[in-house]
Amino acid sequence: MDWDKLRIFHAVADAGSLTHAGDTLHLSQSAISRQIRALEESLDTTLFHRHARGLILTEQGELLFEATRSMNKRLEATAARIRDSEDEVYGEIRVTTTTGFGTLWLAPRLPALYEKYPDLKIDLMLEERVLDLAMREADVAIRMKEPSQADLIRRRLINIRMRLYASPEYLAERGMPDTLEGLSNHRLICQSANAAQVQAGGVLVQHLMTYDIRSTLTVNNYYGVLQAVRSHLGIGVLPDYLTEDFPHLVRVFPDVESGEVPVFLAYPEELRHSKRVAVFRDFVTEEIIAYRKRQAIEHQAIAHEA
Repeated sequence: MDWDKLRIFHAVADAGSLTHAGDTLHLSQSAISRQIRALEESLDTTLFHRHARGLILTEQGELLFEATRSMNKRLEATAARIRDSEDEVYGEIRVTTTTGFGTLWLAPRLPALYEKYPDLKIDLMLEERVLDLAMREADVAIRMKEPSQADLIRRRLINIRMRLYASPEYLAERGMPDTLEGLSNHRLICQSANAAQVQAGGVLVQHLMTYDIRSTLTVNNYYGVLQAVRSHLGIGVLPDYLTEDFPHLVRVFPDVESGEVPVFLAYPEELRHSKRVAVFRDFVTEEIIAYRKRQAIEHQAIAHEA
């Protein structure tokens, strides 16, 4: 197949119209249309259904678009690696992590990275779905469990736990529960036990729900849980890493927590020598080390006071 025609087909399929593809490719609609027709004739198939609102891929078109999308990602990765051979760190790095960790821990620390590398472009993709690094859906992942793929470089960053927190204002109004049975008189804010989340968090929520809690608020990410807790709506199940940035939160039931949740940073083997990946990896690692040192000092101070 003609590479140039495939490039034009990919742009049209991605844009969904000849007009938008023409703007991207700097070609006229008639020139693009001729190339698409020629490609369809060479393959002896129809790639698009044409209608007034634009173009829709046929089944055969979807198959070809899947292939060109994979090719395009590989080419982008190769181009990035070539650019990375230069001294300056610039270009795009696509980072995926959970909504909670990305909004509550990572994003507030990125100004320091941008200050050091102002030409870096970070595409932060926050979702609970695990993106496929091998298929280049992202360059770097920060995940709440060890990646299962063998061709990934991984680094264990930290262990976290889910704990119970409330605002001082809420506790002043409703009182601090003395026992877990007392949770029935409070509103529990958490992710649904069936929602996509770390297993340890789901297990803790399931356990808490056995205490006949009459009022609950479930949110599908920890950022939403935190905002509800800060709005004095109830007692929330939250990861312990956020207490450094939100020190006013009060821990409820100091002996109640989830099992340990390992946090891993991972990236494909082919990006081992990428300078962009290296500076991001080193930045996150340094921030984690500094965070762990501050936590250790805080724990020592608490132990000394006790």
